[in-house]
Amino acid sequence: MTDVPQPLYPRPPAHVAPFVEVLGVDLAIEYFIEFGGTPVYLAKNPAGRSEVEALIGAEAVRALRDHPYQLPARCPLPKKWMAQVLYAKGLPVLQIARKLKTTDVAVRRNIADIRSDRANRRDDRQLNLF
Repeated sequence: MTDVPQPLYPRPPAHVAPFVEVLGVDLAIEYFIEFGGTPVYLAKNPAGRSEVEALIGAEAVRALRDHPYQLPARCPLPKKWMAQVLYAKGLPVLQIARKLKTTDVAVRRNIADIRSDRANRRDDRQLNLF
């Protein structure tokens, strides 16, 4: 059985890293899309009544609450990083723009460095002729 290679995601910014560490990339993106830019209260003992708990689960709420890094009261909205991750997953630019509620121009600007890296990527099996 062969292993399917996983896409290489860009490293999350420092203020986003604790969320990605606890939630994983996919759930963190859903969390940022849903709550980004708004104040979020993480209950010490979740009782199943919050929108945050409905999305990520009680264990994840506790893990975020108890994370050693001091999380901001307002949820970050890292659109550049999210655009880069979604592009690395293979989503088209227009779909990323609709998902992030931004323009295609902004998405193209945010993924420009990833596109140039892909264009300049070399296949190690290819002989270097120059």
